[in-house]
Amino acid sequence: MELRLYDTLTKNKRPFVPLDPLNVRMYVCGPTVYDFAHIGNARPVIVFDVLFRLLRHLYGAERVKYVRNITDVDDKINDRAARDFPGLPLNEAIRKVTEETGRQFHRDVDALGALRPTIEPRATEHIGEMCEIIEKLVAGGFAYVAEDHVLFSPQAMNAANGVLPRYGALANRSLDEMIAGARVDLAPYKRDATDFVLWKPSKPGEPSWPSPPGIKTGGRPGWHMECSAMAWKHLGEHFDIHGGGIDLVFPHHENEVAQSCCAFHQPRMANYWMHNGFLQIESEKMSKSLGNFVTIRDLLADWPGEVLRLNMLKTHYRSPIDWTVKGLEDSAKTLDDWYRAAADVQPGEPAAPVIEALLDDLNTPQMIAALHSLRDDASLSASLRLLGFLSESAAQWESRKRQATGIDANEVNRLISERSAARARKDFKESDRIRDQLAAMGVAIKDSKDGTTWEIAR
Repeated sequence: MELRLYDTLTKNKRPFVPLDPLNVRMYVCGPTVYDFAHIGNARPVIVFDVLFRLLRHLYGAERVKYVRNITDVDDKINDRAARDFPGLPLNEAIRKVTEETGRQFHRDVDALGALRPTIEPRATEHIGEMCEIIEKLVAGGFAYVAEDHVLFSPQAMNAANGVLPRYGALANRSLDEMIAGARVDLAPYKRDATDFVLWKPSKPGEPSWPSPPGIKTGGRPGWHMECSAMAWKHLGEHFDIHGGGIDLVFPHHENEVAQSCCAFHQPRMANYWMHNGFLQIESEKMSKSLGNFVTIRDLLADWPGEVLRLNMLKTHYRSPIDWTVKGLEDSAKTLDDWYRAAADVQPGEPAAPVIEALLDDLNTPQMIAALHSLRDDASLSASLRLLGFLSESAAQWESRKRQATGIDANEVNRLISERSAARARKDFKESDRIRDQLAAMGVAIKDSKDGTTWEIAR
């Protein structure tokens, strides 16, 4: 089978053919580092980590380049820095916030079993590339300077002849629909309502860099420009895959396409646009106002990262996902079974049905069904390791579960011995009492002809 991926731009699933099979290139929009990442942020991390692993399996690890950026210049970062470090100069406070939040993000996604991308560029390290793209856009007539801002004109893009795509094609909207469906800044210096900012002047005390030609004062880039510049720097003018959440299709990814294609006179920025669906918490939209805003860190306090990872993959990446405690409990039980069966087994080759499911636009529900049907523990072990599971031994997994629940293994074994003695003397009332005591501790026991075994109840 061949790898087939759904492309948001063409609205169909089509064979993946890399521009260069010796240099397969993927860009995914990363975090804005101002606070703990929430569980919705984990979805693209996990989804595109699975794709990264699959591409490495298909083409070779050294032939796949995965770029995921870090946005470290943003109004939310400025606000957090001013709030948390009021006694420091803003730029110093911003650095403290972005460095610590970046470390928090890495600790969280490492726990989810995600590989580090090949490159993790920071926006502030690519201001020169941003100014270079802006200069090209102004020179080409796609952008203009007004009151120390540089603005991009979608009207100019759509009026141009040649290979350029139509602005709005990715989101499948007309200009009028985009005006009606978006909050647009009706600043007086704009020529048209759909024009968007490439560069803007910095306020006093805010981070500031030398501006592109034609602007005297220092300033800072627009958010969309950051990703265009970092993708160009590390992947080139035209690359294979661009990914992110469905909420980024418009305006962020639409504007990235406009900037990059117009600057470099390309018909495409990326050959495949992939977007993961939304996440809900117990059938409700996640929001701070509803009190159901859950961070990755919150969940890692109660569940191993691999449980969160499996729970995310049970739903196909393009479908909405309903994040529930019941789902986490079921995922934990499944991982218990897999660890017992395969964690200490020498891996063989990943199972063909598992790979075939992934080749079908990352069909992870089908992949999980294939894993459940495997009877060869060596291929189960290899398949799970390919997917980012089985990071520890079966004993370590069981020990960590016990520690997380505060269960004393010695006490459990003592009670099981007492229960076995009660059963031997046919004191079934005492045997049942001990069984109930173990259940209240969160321990499930199983009797067999070989004796009694136990595990953490979920």
